[in-house]
Amino acid sequence: MSPQNLKIAPAGRPLNATAVALMVMLCLSWGFNQISVKLALPDIPPLLQAAIRSTGGLMIILVVAWFRGVRLFQRDGTLKAGLLAGIFFGVEFILIYRGLVYTTASRAVVFLYIAPFVVALGSKRYLGETLSRLQWGGLALSFVGVALAIGVPQPSVDARVILGDLLVMGGGILWAVTTLVVKATPLLHAPAEKTLAYQVAISVPILALGAWVSGESITHMPGALAWSLMAYQTIWIVGITFLIWVALVKTYSASKLSSFTFMTPLFGVIGGYFVMHDTLTLAFAGAALLVMAGLYLVNRPGEPAGNPLLPATENDT
Repeated sequence: MSPQNLKIAPAGRPLNATAVALMVMLCLSWGFNQISVKLALPDIPPLLQAAIRSTGGLMIILVVAWFRGVRLFQRDGTLKAGLLAGIFFGVEFILIYRGLVYTTASRAVVFLYIAPFVVALGSKRYLGETLSRLQWGGLALSFVGVALAIGVPQPSVDARVILGDLLVMGGGILWAVTTLVVKATPLLHAPAEKTLAYQVAISVPILALGAWVSGESITHMPGALAWSLMAYQTIWIVGITFLIWVALVKTYSASKLSSFTFMTPLFGVIGGYFVMHDTLTLAFAGAALLVMAGLYLVNRPGEPAGNPLLPATENDT
């Protein structure tokens, strides 16, 4: 099917029950992926993990594209946008992982999750998708919930910690910008497999270079646990969940989708409780309720999320 024949959904389409269920599944998967990365660290450093999973994930995407008859190398005007998205995708992970060298995980989560706000601002500027004051309040409420769930960062910091905070914040901004590039460029018309293939393929040399510059290496043969965790990251996280995410971004409201990512660190904490025997407190339960309340405000029925720049298709009426 040629790009001209593809039906493109309005950028502001609200999420239906299927999209909500998929987002919960994605956030659950990504939350447990945080645990996966931690558990594999004794055998494989973080940027090398990212490079390996991108390499393997690209193979999965190529197989899926072949099976579905997607022509990845057909000229369709997406090359420039695809290269840009791939660069942002690769540099995003370098900034996040390098930032974690200097700052704490709790601080990193808080600064990383400015991404939904950047998506909301960018959606208004480039997609014509406007959130109401109540929806902005919902984003803020979910953000507060995440901060409380992870632990409010201590105010006393030094220059190294601030550098780490800024690096992670930069990663969060690039995460948001990548989403907007997919939504506001010809990539919107490309199959999800091709859009993700750009990002993953271009990220491989970027991540490998970052690992080399950082002095990362595998000093011993990783054990069975590490390889199984890498298989999870490669096959499920990159090959499946990232593909579903890209497909959702092409179809539904970018702002509303991004708001659901506030659930990811909550699932990460829950995963830490079950897998790493971390502690869960009543404060976490209250924080989770704040996140859920915020998500309801952003996504509740009747809130406007239309995109005046794109007409509705026959299936949207």
